Amino acid sequence: MTLDKCPVGKEYRITAVNGEGALRRRLLDMGITPRTVVMIRKVAPMGDPIEIHLRGYELTIRIDDAKKIEVEEAEA
Repeated sequence: MTLDKCPVGKEYRITAVNGEGALRRRLLDMGITPRTVVMIRKVAPMGDPIEIHLRGYELTIRIDDAKKIEVEEAEA
């Protein structure tokens, strides 16, 4: 499953960061790395962008970028 399909308020673990070149490097530099737990906090009224919570801070990303992030449900 990709991050853009996840519901608000549920925790997920990142399994892979896809994309190429500068986009992938930018996602990794922002802390979006495999095995990191993320939670979608908010979705903009028009659906784009989304705000995610990871590593103790909030980050806003576009839906197109969220489609490149593969996740699985985090264990309780």
